Amino acid sequence: MTEQRVCDVAIIGGGIVGTSAALALRRMGFSVTLLERDRCGSRSSGVNYGGVRRQGRPLSQMALSQRAHDIWGRLPELIGTDGEYLRSGHLKIARSEADLASLEAYRERNRGFGMGLQMLSAAQLRQYYPWLGARAVGGSFCPEDGHANPRLVSPAFARAAVEMGADIREQARVDNMFHDGREFVLSSGTALQVRSKFLLNCAGAWAGAVAASFGEAVPMVSSHPVMAVTEPLPMFMNLSLGVEGGGIYARQAPRGNCVIGGSQGYALDADRARPSREALSLVLQRTVELLPSLRHGHIIRSWSGTEGYLPDREPVVGPSSTTPGLFHGFGFAGAGFQIGPAVGEVLADLVQQGSTPTPIAAFSIARFTQVANPVFRR
Repeated sequence: MTEQRVCDVAIIGGGIVGTSAALALRRMGFSVTLLERDRCGSRSSGVNYGGVRRQGRPLSQMALSQRAHDIWGRLPELIGTDGEYLRSGHLKIARSEADLASLEAYRERNRGFGMGLQMLSAAQLRQYYPWLGARAVGGSFCPEDGHANPRLVSPAFARAAVEMGADIREQARVDNMFHDGREFVLSSGTALQVRSKFLLNCAGAWAGAVAASFGEAVPMVSSHPVMAVTEPLPMFMNLSLGVEGGGIYARQAPRGNCVIGGSQGYALDADRARPSREALSLVLQRTVELLPSLRHGHIIRSWSGTEGYLPDREPVVGPSSTTPGLFHGFGFAGAGFQIGPAVGEVLADLVQQGSTPTPIAAFSIARFTQVANPVFRR
């Protein structure tokens, strides 16, 4: 027999956005059922680099990022663990004078957001960070940015939501969904049917299919970043490192392992991705150029994941343009880990009051799908 569940809010996707939304909604008193086709945090929310940074984000995301910064500072009281979150600082280095000018211009644009960005000369880099390679000619330091362990954080949000009374179903793929004119109806095979007044689309790189089910196809594509981790090494890097214009990113975990990333892997199928030998070699080459002390370090694991990118590299966050009660939160272009908890809270705001104090107009799905009338689909 098919199990029937009725709730206020159904959520598709158990990544950091979906699970933080579930927790926020339960704190507001809503009944919640979350459906995750695998394990909570097993996709991009759990296999990303772990950077928790505001530096480098576009101005459109800064209010959302600042809200998230406050949430990250309260992780233990919210989810019962700090998730190895450290406000170690984030250093973005420049490899040319043009890059340095770009970092300075970014600092000027963001003066009102309280990040305290500090410009560093080449001489200061050598003084403070002697482990950096010679390619670095300057940089920008954000003292309160940092990093965390993604394998710990998203599952912890899920556990905290369950403890608050959320019904979280793992290995429950949603294979049919529609609005019958009164409520949303979701089916997971013949085992489970969920009915709800509200629906949150937090399905990550697969959220485009959910949106399309309600007449909102978006031009989202998948990308597969490459990451690797070294054996434990003597501690030398006490911050999170990025590069202006892209290339690599790196941090050192408390146990001494260096986590590095950059380049692109490839998809095995719709659900799985791997780093290619060529992509991994490129990451290692670029890393050693900036971190010479890793030249003889051993890589003990490498991996990839699947992330959703929209043409403007901005996410979709907010109400559906076709279906009342449907709210989206997806398309974070590989940078959703830091802002994820704030997006979850914003979606909860929208359910509770139909609006949010955090500006999200730039993230409307209507920028891709202009429709005149709501569409209800069976």
